[in-house]
Amino acid sequence: MKRTLLPLNALRVFDAAARHLSFTRAADELAVTPAAVGQQIRALEDALGTVLFRRTSKGLELTDEALAGLDPLREGFLRFEESVEAMQAGQASDRYTFAVPREFYAQWLSHRLAAFRADHPDVRFQLVADEDADFTEANLDFAVRLVDGPGDHEGLRLTPPRRVVVARATAHGGAPDEWITWPGAPCPAGGEGAVQAGNPGHALSSVLAGLGKAVMPLALVEGALADGRLEALHGPEDGNRAYWLLAPPPQWRSRKMKALVAFLSQD
Repeated sequence: MKRTLLPLNALRVFDAAARHLSFTRAADELAVTPAAVGQQIRALEDALGTVLFRRTSKGLELTDEALAGLDPLREGFLRFEESVEAMQAGQASDRYTFAVPREFYAQWLSHRLAAFRADHPDVRFQLVADEDADFTEANLDFAVRLVDGPGDHEGLRLTPPRRVVVARATAHGGAPDEWITWPGAPCPAGGEGAVQAGNPGHALSSVLAGLGKAVMPLALVEGALADGRLEALHGPEDGNRAYWLLAPPPQWRSRKMKALVAFLSQD
């Protein structure tokens, strides 16, 4: 059965005016003018086909029809509030479900999530195995992806868009002068690389194993460069893509996401 479209704003005005028995005091509560309250009441009376207020020498009075509907209306508003609280319960949850490339989680994100949880010990994290999982199908709160911008999502850039050509350090055996490619970094000289990796994580493992050199996001190799496992052959230099924390607008507006984004923004 088709539901009647309820004039919720006018009903809220009616509730305020009925409590105060005054359009002026109702207007003060609702932060509108008394004329606006009067217009809403008249529109509601027209829609219902009944009179809700009568003016007497003592002021406003509710009609019998208005009194008959007032208690169910107020009960309905309480149910609306309960409904909103129920829908917000998920936003207030301390569980974060997310998808993230394994290598970026290991090199960058996991340490920061540990620091975040130290400040919020009740937080729980659930990682989804598929780093490219769909937000809706996997019920994700957020995802981390190597992209050139947030696109249709809300986003926080976690790392600068910097890249560097790296190879296994000479002290660790060096590497042949051959390219390791992956979808975001084709062979600069054209053709095929010695290793065609499926993602940056596979490319990083191949570089560390000494299979060749590769163009890598700086954020993934900073640790290995610092401890001498890798050496930079060229760069770092600016690129186009960076690691972004992404979420659809509804998730982005949740309290728990605001807390996490605020924490990571301090980095």
